[in-house]
Parts: sequence; C-alpha cells; structure tokens
Amino acid sequence: MGHRKLKKFAEVETFSNVFQTHLFPEDGKVFPLKGKWKTDYFKNDNPITLELGCGRGEYTVELARRFPNQNFIGMDIKGARLWKGAKAAIEENLANVAFVRNRIDFIETYFAQDEVNDIWIPFPDPYPGKAQKRLVAPPFIARYRKISPARTVVHLKTDNHELYEYALEQVAEHKYPLLASSANVYNDATNLGVERFTLLTEIQTYYEKLFLTIGSKIHYAEFSI
Repeated sequence: MGHRKLKKFAEVETFSNVFQTHLFPEDGKVFPLKGKWKTDYFKNDNPITLELGCGRGEYTVELARRFPNQNFIGMDIKGARLWKGAKAAIEENLANVAFVRNRIDFIETYFAQDEVNDIWIPFPDPYPGKAQKRLVAPPFIARYRKISPARTVVHLKTDNHELYEYALEQVAEHKYPLLASSANVYNDATNLGVERFTLLTEIQTYYEKLFLTIGSKIHYAEFSI
C-alpha cells in the first residue's frame, strides 16, 4: 500500500464525520447512531439523503452545499476514497454531512426504519453476469425498504447501458413508479427538466468525468420504492 494511501487511512481515523465501526448484523451490536442520526449527530429533524458506493463523496458533499436544510450521508467500503469528501466537508464546516465505512450489504446495521428519505447510487459496479449483486437488484431494494418510508426515491446514475436497462426492467417487473429516465443525460434537458438536469450535469463524480472524456453516454433512472 502506497504512502499517500496510508496517510489518508490514518487521517480518516481522526475525522469526526466518518464512522468506521465495521459492525456486522450477526454481531448483535447496535450502532450508536442507528435511529438517532437526526437527534444525536445532525441535531435537527431534516430529511436524510444516503449516497451508496459514494467513493469520494462528490454527490454527498455537493448536495450538502446546495441544500443546507437537508442531511447527507455517504457510504462506501474504501476508506481512502472517503477521505476526500470527508476532508472537504470538515474544511467547509458542513455540519449536514457524514460518512459510513462498510459494505452496503450491512446497511440495516446503521439505519433504522424510516430513517432515510432519499437514495443516490452514482456509478455503482455493474456486476456483469451477477445481477443479484447490483445495487438495484431485489435483495438491495428490500434492504432499502427496511430503512426508508414508502415511496422513497432511488436515483441511479451509470455509464453502463446493461445496468440501466436492468434497472428499468426491475421497475417494470416490480411496478416501481418511474419518475424519470434518460439514456443520454447530457442531451436530454427537456425530458429531465431544469432542476433534475442541473443536478445530474453540474455534479460529476471522478469516474463520470473519466467516462465523459472517452465519449460514454450517461444514463439515469429515478424511481420510488
């Protein structure tokens, strides 16, 4: 492991907005903030948006900047990636930001029923040939439903056409209300509407920028569960 990555790992350990408890469901232990994120961490009653597989936390941090009356939590397994978003939030005194380091499989360990109000999934692993591991597959949707109220909105953004089509198939099969979709976000302003188009094009992840440089189309599906 490189020196820079080791340095980031060490610094992340000191960040007050990052939680690296590595709890697992079978441990039988309760994460202290489960069911108490609003009262004990954010100290307000504002809705919580969760970014899954947040990487560097581009959406977590930028949404927090734009919507100060909402709370944002990014979740990822890679500590060195979380470092950038967490550090930016600390430097900017963004009190409406937090990060959790663990696998998304264990999401129910960290959040209680109805605790999460909105879910973003930007550029997740498409898992070719492994549909059940995709973050919009039925096992994951079942997990999201356990931590969020009915009709919570899921936002999927991806460069992978197969994953995009899979998401739309799931929407149709399970009758999730489809709120918006686009096979080419950057060329679809009229269909997406001004507010949605702005969020989708002005906030770009590290990987999205790479995909755009090689001419990849960016896909988007927004549906409620």
